[in-house]
Amino acid sequence: MQTFGILAGLTAASIWGGMYVVSKVVLDIIPPFTLVSLRLILGTGCLALIITFRGGFQVNRRQAIEAVAVGFIGFGISIGLQFLGTKLSTAANAALVTSASPTFIFLFGIWVLGEKITRGRVLALVLATLGVLAVVDPRKALLGGYAFYGNLALFGAALTWGLYSVLVKRVSQGLRTAEVSLFAFLGGLLMSLPLTGMEIIKNDFGEITLPVIIGVLYLGLVSTALAMYLWNKSLSLLEAGLVSILFFAQPIVGVGLSAVFLGERLELAFWAGALLISAGLIINSITQQVIGNGSEG
Repeated sequence: MQTFGILAGLTAASIWGGMYVVSKVVLDIIPPFTLVSLRLILGTGCLALIITFRGGFQVNRRQAIEAVAVGFIGFGISIGLQFLGTKLSTAANAALVTSASPTFIFLFGIWVLGEKITRGRVLALVLATLGVLAVVDPRKALLGGYAFYGNLALFGAALTWGLYSVLVKRVSQGLRTAEVSLFAFLGGLLMSLPLTGMEIIKNDFGEITLPVIIGVLYLGLVSTALAMYLWNKSLSLLEAGLVSILFFAQPIVGVGLSAVFLGERLELAFWAGALLISAGLIINSITQQVIGNGSEG
């Protein structure tokens, strides 16, 4: 199950690696909170169908309320700030700033869940962070003008996503992952729908074309329904400290996709960063196994 949890977290992070470029294109047409609402509505509908075909809901009222509250943080505040920050800043900035999420997941895991601090985990986090700085060159980041406020929003997104990832692990105990994810999406809609109404009144929309529709479907069904399910599943199976390192796959995939689809050249720094991140993941996995064996003993 540990292997499945690692694969689930890596797949989720990889899917999000290609999300920033798609988000940046779609956000030029659809305002941020409207896009958040569309994304959550599509994700909710997809998971509702899956749960229905699997025999219906088994969650009780208390569990549903807890999942909704956690979702308000993760999908209302964090995703809203992420889209707002991406709109005001750049896709490169978004990939760089939100890569701070693993550090917050690691710290909240210690504070909220009481997870152990080990030299192996600290070393893994440091190596992976250095890897991100190599892959996503901080010198390319824009800091002035509207980008400054966008970067602040992105930092808030990274912080609240770290908190969400730890809290959703706590509320996932005894619940099916699809149910936790669905009610978390509903929590996000509690915040995004009123703000969507304000955006609709302003009528700040561009021309809706087929590529925009495909982008929205990708963000709703793949980046939300599938990726969020896999991320929550990974958190239910693994300690938050280990899952935090899996998040670092995101910038590698993002830069790699830019090379494939945009013809950008992969510099030596990319391969060095990928190696550092991989080393961090391996060290953290070994640390997790040692802790697990120690607990069994």
